Amino acid sequence: MEGEGERQWSSLGVPSVLEMVKDKNVTTVPPRYVVSDQDKTEILDDSCLNSEIPVIDMKRLCSVSYMDSELKKLDFACQDWGFFQLVNHGIDSNFLEKLETEVQDFFNLPMEEKKKFWQTSGEFEGFGQVNIVSEDQKLDWGDMFILTTEPIRSRKSHLFSKLPPSFRETIEAYSSEVKSIAKVLFGKMASVLEIKRGEMEELFGDVWQSIKINYYPPCPQPDQVIGLTPHSDAAGLTILLQVNQVEGLQVKNDGKWVVVKPLRNALVVNVGEILEIITNGRYRSIEHRAVVNSEKERLSVAMFHSPGKETVIGPAKSLVERQKQSLFKSMSTQEYFDAFFAQKLNGKSHLDLMRI
Repeated sequence: MEGEGERQWSSLGVPSVLEMVKDKNVTTVPPRYVVSDQDKTEILDDSCLNSEIPVIDMKRLCSVSYMDSELKKLDFACQDWGFFQLVNHGIDSNFLEKLETEVQDFFNLPMEEKKKFWQTSGEFEGFGQVNIVSEDQKLDWGDMFILTTEPIRSRKSHLFSKLPPSFRETIEAYSSEVKSIAKVLFGKMASVLEIKRGEMEELFGDVWQSIKINYYPPCPQPDQVIGLTPHSDAAGLTILLQVNQVEGLQVKNDGKWVVVKPLRNALVVNVGEILEIITNGRYRSIEHRAVVNSEKERLSVAMFHSPGKETVIGPAKSLVERQKQSLFKSMSTQEYFDAFFAQKLNGKSHLDLMRI
């Protein structure tokens, strides 16, 4: 049930790219998906030195013997990259394989079934896209499915009740597992930054968590489109699973796009704008994008973690007291996202509105 007094965000309706590519006669990209001003910045891969995002071992992060060195790596990753891959996170590999199968099956449901989950007017949950604010806006080459998973009172019961029972159970179990990981990471970050533990717990105690499942079908002209427009996440912390191990995620580092090579069963974690605000700019939300290919679909599952909608977000008081300055304004999570969803994705332009 939707929380009392909550306002809703909406996005204009869009067609399904997956349904479009089922027509084997589609050999050229429809004009609305052609991105002529695509960023042609150099792309780095494994052949380039220092071009891999850091890898953090969660077991070491929670081990008395290795914690200090792993905390330093975590601090470096959040400051210099805004991204890292998390291994040994404790989620069973067989469960992740089950999630992959059920995500694939869900997107392959007949269109008549999927229509039950389509975004409706005034809402942004369900199948569709977000941040679509005009009829002539360019569209990303991908389909997405969005749900609020926590707190339970904010779930859209009409969507949850229609999910295939096994898939619903899998999403609920995965939501719980990832929420626990996020809680540990927030605690470790607070420790490194010397933010009072109670401050971080107060911000993320009633965490608002949502899931976004991305499906990027093969494209006949992949160099003409973008799978996901370059942007930085508005959330506090994003935890992403590159479901079927297909490359596509790219992160901007030192002015160049860096390919995030999928590590089997690893989770890709990135700092969101809200966490950049809370850390008073110490940790950085970084621009990233998704590209597509002509041969293979790509799937990913992103879990976003933010403070509750009525929580006031701003730089942590214990940091501001030491640094003697506040770089960002304060406002409620609801107000922050109201502004975010009212515009199209455009790099880090939203965060600039919060700077003092």
